Amino acid sequence: MHHSTGDGVPEKLFMTRDEAWKLAEHWIAAWNAHDLDLIMTHYEDAIELTSPVVAQLLGTADGKVIGKVNLEAYFRRGLEAYPELHFRLKDVFLGVSSVVLFYTNQKGTLTAEFMEFSPIGKVARVVANYSAQKA
Repeated sequence: MHHSTGDGVPEKLFMTRDEAWKLAEHWIAAWNAHDLDLIMTHYEDAIELTSPVVAQLLGTADGKVIGKVNLEAYFRRGLEAYPELHFRLKDVFLGVSSVVLFYTNQKGTLTAEFMEFSPIGKVARVVANYSAQKA
C-alpha cells in the first residue's frame, strides 16, 4: 500500500519480511564491526532514541538522545565503554512503518528495539527495552 508524501514520492508503510531482515542484519553487522559510520547510515537527522542505557551512560533522567550528532556521540561512548560489544539477532517483528529487533548482547541480555521509520526509510524514533527476567 502506497500513498504520496506530497512531493510525488510514494510513502511505503509496510516493509516486506525480507526487507526487515536485511535491515536488521545490516544493523547488527554494523554494530558487531564497531563501525560507527555504518551504524549512523540508518538514522534520520531528527532521530530520537530512548533507552535505560542512556540514563546510565549519560546520566540523563529521561533516557533520551535527540538528534543525529548527539546520537553519534552517545554511540561512540557506548562502543568505548563496551569494547567487547557484540549483538546476536534472534528475531525481527514487523509493524506499520516500524520494526522491532530482538537480540542478545555480549552479556546475554535480551533486548528489544522498536524502530519507527521516516517517509524516506530512515529510523526516526527508537525505544530500547531490556529483559526484566530474573537471573
